[in-house]
Amino acid sequence: MTTHTSATVREPHVSKTRTNTIMNALTRRAQAVLNDRSIDPQTRAIIRYALETNDPWLAELVKRADAGESVVDKLDCLQTPEEKIEALSEIICRANDESAAALLVLMATLENSTHPKVLANTAKHFAFTHCGEANLYGIVDAQIATIEGELLA
Repeated sequence: MTTHTSATVREPHVSKTRTNTIMNALTRRAQAVLNDRSIDPQTRAIIRYALETNDPWLAELVKRADAGESVVDKLDCLQTPEEKIEALSEIICRANDESAAALLVLMATLENSTHPKVLANTAKHFAFTHCGEANLYGIVDAQIATIEGELLA
């Protein structure tokens, strides 16, 4: 195939210029959301963080903010930081469409916290607990297989 002269390299379907144009438009929309004081501060903080880290969920977050939706509606009723961390950990462990957004909220929460290490340890505890409960028998089966392999080796 390398010596066949009729084979040509195909160009990507989307040009770099088009990609840059889309990213510039998304950045302008995100900046408009950040400057809009009618949008709640938590949503703006999450979008700011997503913009700074080039998060792939930025477009979805900006779309929700433009539609008047808060990306943290479900967390507003929680009283303590521990309750918020537990709820976010549970959402992240579900591995669904909301997991990435919950991870962004968790990261922004840790970043803005006066005690980020304490909250990070709390998040690890809750994530381990939720994931362990969801896969209890899988963990036990894996441990039994490991022990059995060592005993019978």
